[in-house]
Amino acid sequence: MDLTAAERERIRPYVTSVDAPVFALVNLPETVKGALFARYSRSPKSLRRLLLDEFLDDVGDAPAGDAPGTARADALYGRVLADYGDDSVAQLGSAHLAVEGVSNVLTKVLQWGRLASYLEQSTRYIAYTDRPGGHWRYHVPRELGAGSEREAAYRRTLDHAFEVYRDVREAMVGYWDGVMPDGVERDAAQQRAVRARALDSVRGLLPAATTSNMGVMASGQAYEAMIVRLRAHPLAEARDVGDAALAALRHVIPAFLTRVDRPDRGERYGAYIAATAADTAARARALWPEPPAPAGDDVRLVDHDPDGEERVVAHALWPHSGRPLADVRRAVAAMSAAERRDVLAAYRGPRRDRREKPGRALEATTYTFDVVCDYGAYRDLQRHRLLSLQVQPLSPHLGVAMPDEIAAAGQGDAYAGVMRESAELYAALAGDLPDVAPYAVSLAHRVRFTMTLNAREAMHLIELRSQPQGHVSYRAVAQQMQRAIDEVAGHHAIAEMMSFADHSADALGRLAAERRTRPASTTLDA
Repeated sequence: MDLTAAERERIRPYVTSVDAPVFALVNLPETVKGALFARYSRSPKSLRRLLLDEFLDDVGDAPAGDAPGTARADALYGRVLADYGDDSVAQLGSAHLAVEGVSNVLTKVLQWGRLASYLEQSTRYIAYTDRPGGHWRYHVPRELGAGSEREAAYRRTLDHAFEVYRDVREAMVGYWDGVMPDGVERDAAQQRAVRARALDSVRGLLPAATTSNMGVMASGQAYEAMIVRLRAHPLAEARDVGDAALAALRHVIPAFLTRVDRPDRGERYGAYIAATAADTAARARALWPEPPAPAGDDVRLVDHDPDGEERVVAHALWPHSGRPLADVRRAVAAMSAAERRDVLAAYRGPRRDRREKPGRALEATTYTFDVVCDYGAYRDLQRHRLLSLQVQPLSPHLGVAMPDEIAAAGQGDAYAGVMRESAELYAALAGDLPDVAPYAVSLAHRVRFTMTLNAREAMHLIELRSQPQGHVSYRAVAQQMQRAIDEVAGHHAIAEMMSFADHSADALGRLAAERRTRPASTTLDA
């Protein structure tokens, strides 16, 4: 150990251990921690020695209230990140950001980046029946014009949607309680399951303008990309949140965000994003000027590797072979289907639950799915980070997915009425405010998107999203994805590896999960 006793005492407040080879940094701002690691990669010194020699020494020169080393860290980032463009340095610091009261349209924009962690308020657990400040929880775009007749019409339509949501939710609680199987104990878990199922049934009534709260944890690099994207967005809500996020994060990781509003960096890149999106959209509209025809729920496997199973088997065997990959692939190609299935069975092993996943050999083959489902289900599926996703603009053109139980409970007319009003409001806005019109569209309306993912991520998504406690809409998508891998791609052994995919038709949904957890204080009416 190269620290004196005095140095060890001086550094003690900033590390979890002054001796151990594995330790964490504490009580330091993100800028200092990131700069330390940036220097760490280019210095023979230990991290604790670097902190002492290069960051703690300027504490006396820093303005009152600054943390140790902040001035030096800012200077380092100015040289390495802003001036030289070494983007890897921007991955070395992070921050937690709360974004509250934003629309479900905007939450999708916020979540577009892969390199971040997001938590969003769930329409499956929270009843949107309260009226904070006397208003239903939805966003009113300022593009409508404050006090205008267009804004008044928008408010009337969305107010009615929330009123119907409130009334139909109560009816669906009664409906799901009535279909509870005989012999099921009427306990707190059952009540939570019934209320959760009711929320699943009625969430389609909520408009995309419904507000949500989000938590984001990301690196400086991810925040830079997110804020540039927001500030270049056609929606005023996105630009406003981009400016607010930049102001908030500059209190925490200012040095990571110096390029965001520079005319020659972030501003120029944002203009590039906006211009290329607009130009490409114009060309697509020229090719297909008419809106899409209505479509039912659909999951189509449109692209896959015909030799995908052979690729996965080869990558499973290769690390243990001592041979070039080409040699292993030739040997695998000569195997029988039964022999390849035997290898994959060994690679899968005796999985005890869906969290025990095979390794990266499954990443050797990919699938592209074209999916049409309700927007509520898309909101859940798009959260998977390890896939390539593209989505078409939200509109009412593809039609509505109405849950069967809505009609069974006698609520079909009320539900359909909200859908008609939603489509009419969209049509009224789409002419001169095409970017604003999606706020009016209900979560029950269908949207088309594509997902390209490798077999390992497909296993994760399919097994997670097909569980009985999941929403019926995305359960159906996950179930159809596995069938397509099996029947369309013909990758029978890969489909078999997804042994925790659930194809049951459990109408009660969450009861088993609620019985397992039994959180005494949880309420679905919060």
